[in-house]
Amino acid sequence: MSITKPGERKLQILQTLAGMLENPKGEKITTAALAAKIDVSEATLYRHFASKAQMFEGLIEFIETTVFGLINQISQQHKDGLQQAHGITLMLLSFAERNPGMTRVLIGDALVNEDARLQLRMNQFMDRIELAYKQALRQAVVQGQVPDNEIVMRANLLTNFVLGRWQRYAKTGFKASPTEFATAQITLLL
Repeated sequence: MSITKPGERKLQILQTLAGMLENPKGEKITTAALAAKIDVSEATLYRHFASKAQMFEGLIEFIETTVFGLINQISQQHKDGLQQAHGITLMLLSFAERNPGMTRVLIGDALVNEDARLQLRMNQFMDRIELAYKQALRQAVVQGQVPDNEIVMRANLLTNFVLGRWQRYAKTGFKASPTEFATAQITLLL
């Protein structure tokens, strides 16, 4: 019998859940299937998470912490507003490519038939992404790179571009790379 350290089982549950989400067929994930995959009882899952919704919240927290931490790094590394927007877009596409299961959470595909508050939280996540673009584009306005009246439109365009690339990646069974031609396309958009 192996003994796991506190927090290790919780992380193992989240990693396994993310791995199961990588199945392109996108079957509904049950706690029974998740427990079987880890070779534990469902009761063990519920010792770490009160519900399946809490498991998804754990994935969303990981996504938020990672993505917004990287956005902050990009904003600090690049004082040029357009470079910030370019860097944010490339990072978001690369994050999805490296984390296919989480891409299904990002687009809401994995949240269908789950607690409605999870989709609401992902909608708020996308609003924060759009806000990050607006901040980068405000910097570009100050630098004379973008007209002030285009901030909202450009931020929305970039957000929808990312969402579209994530959607295509997930809907093709993770075959259509979200980063293919991305650098050239982002340059065109900016």
